Amino acid sequence: MGDYEKLLDRAYEAVPKQSSKGERFELPRAEVMPQGSKTVVKNFEAIANTLRRPAKDLMKYMQKELAVPTTKEGSRLVLHGKFNARVVNEKLKNFYEIFVRCKECKKPDTNIITEEHGVKMLVCEACGARSPVRG
Repeated sequence: MGDYEKLLDRAYEAVPKQSSKGERFELPRAEVMPQGSKTVVKNFEAIANTLRRPAKDLMKYMQKELAVPTTKEGSRLVLHGKFNARVVNEKLKNFYEIFVRCKECKKPDTNIITEEHGVKMLVCEACGARSPVRG
């Protein structure tokens, strides 16, 4: 074995082993609490901050998707209807897929900008991809 191979082996040994599968972003789970005929999402503000989207946009989406009125009380979201955690988290996942995750590289590092004629575009900071979004 030549000097090059020895140096290469030493370099490979020095490189840290990858501990994760490359996903650094984890979609937050909604902390859902039933209150009579209402459902409270306790960590709503934290979810909106993690997704880097305005809370009012996420609130509007949940209102539309679940077909119920919503109100925001502090950092909590009150859904005026009975929903279990599975349904609420499913809607959050759909919001993430449509309004946050890049269609090309699948990373969450995106922004929504409004272009001329009112077209909203999802712009990825990681790969530069641009794709139109509805709503």
